[in-house]
Amino acid sequence: MTLKKNNSIILGLISYEILEDHLHVHLVESSPENIGKNKKYIGIGSNLFAYACWISKNNGFEGNISFFSKTRLIKHYQLTLGAINLGKGKMIIHEYQSEFLINKYFSDEAK
Repeated sequence: MTLKKNNSIILGLISYEILEDHLHVHLVESSPENIGKNKKYIGIGSNLFAYACWISKNNGFEGNISFFSKTRLIKHYQLTLGAINLGKGKMIIHEYQSEFLINKYFSDEAK
């Protein structure tokens, strides 16, 4: 993810894999200046997850995604993304929450 006005500034990265029936996110990372209390931009991680939902939807998976979370971030993902904890760190975002994230982070032209 880069700034729209300057695509040489990287805000965050995502690694994902398209599986047989959904999209699996391997990694989401914000750039160092966008982590912690004094971050320059907010919502980088959520925006990247919304992008994964959008990719999933456009590949016929209704926006369903899965990912593994570090234990300390499970509650955060539940609150900020509406993710569901399946146990042992595996989390999913279903189509209804996926649609909410896509609508929150993408303009109508981007959809």
